[in-house]
Amino acid sequence: RNPPRETGIVSLFSPQLPDVGQVDAIRRTLREVAESDATDLLNYPSAGASDSARQAAARWLSTARLGPVDPDRLVFTHGGQNAVSLVMQCVLRGRRPVILVEELSYPGFRRAAELLRAEVVPVPMDARGVIPEELDRLARTHAAQLFCTSPEVQSPTCLHTPLDRREAIAEVARARGLNILEDDCYRLSETRLPGYRMLLPDQTWYIASISKLLTPALRVGFAVAPRGSDTTLRRAAEYGFFGLSTPLAEMIGRLLGAASADRLVAEVRTEVERYIRVAVNTLGSYDLTWNPDVPFFWLRLPEGWRVSAFCQAAEAQGLKIRSAEDFAMRDARVPHAVRIAVNAEVTLASFEDAMLRLRRLLDKPPENIGV
Repeated sequence: RNPPRETGIVSLFSPQLPDVGQVDAIRRTLREVAESDATDLLNYPSAGASDSARQAAARWLSTARLGPVDPDRLVFTHGGQNAVSLVMQCVLRGRRPVILVEELSYPGFRRAAELLRAEVVPVPMDARGVIPEELDRLARTHAAQLFCTSPEVQSPTCLHTPLDRREAIAEVARARGLNILEDDCYRLSETRLPGYRMLLPDQTWYIASISKLLTPALRVGFAVAPRGSDTTLRRAAEYGFFGLSTPLAEMIGRLLGAASADRLVAEVRTEVERYIRVAVNTLGSYDLTWNPDVPFFWLRLPEGWRVSAFCQAAEAQGLKIRSAEDFAMRDARVPHAVRIAVNAEVTLASFEDAMLRLRRLLDKPPENIGV
């Protein structure tokens, strides 16, 4: 395992995974692929050539409650963001299509929509996720075609959508003919509840990746289409990039198919939990939303702090954190809150020191009155 990197500046902007042995596993797999039969290295990728990789990926996704997933219907993508774009290409129609997103949501939804000239409309939320009545109203008003959501681990708020709320959202989508994009990229453990693909199999597009489980460096994700739409999804991938490169597909098949894959993910989850526990023990007197196996947490700032001022003060302390503004529409009213990610590339002691620096800032909000 590689030792943690210490640079003096601790980035808490995006999750940084610990190396629990996956670096050596990737190196070993790269060597195996490099020494394998060279014939496939002279041809374009083909569906048949990646059969073993899809089998391994389907097993990998078995921890999610998706309903039956035929490996032949699974499409490899270049990370979760590429999967988002592919789904939108499959779904969106017309000159100015509309997608709906949670009012605080993954910015990549908006970025992908912009590339496809789609309008993005935020849906109000409460402590249990998107409000079904608001989703219904906005879907009807805007003739929306797609709703992007993360029911298991909502970024940035770390919320988990309960079953009755999921059922209500699925019913709205069914009644309005609204497709759902279910983003499952942040989940580290087994799914607790049925996903939208199980509740609404004819209208749900499911995406995931290995970025938060093993490594984001390889840029490997997965997309599963609703029933009857797998050909559309496969064509979008083939027309866009022909498919995952042959060496990468072979590597992923070996990596995910190895007996050690589940152990590596379990160890990543254990390490993430250690860092989260340190954060909660240090900052727990403040308003946090967290989960032991989610590599970030949501902090609502106390009175006296504005989010922009807090982010600037944290950066002056050598800490990079993410403002709620990053997850909202530009003209939206946003809470004074921040998302703080686990950085397991620094030692646990350095991470604890970073949390102590944040607590000292929280304990002493600025009292100046600007003139």
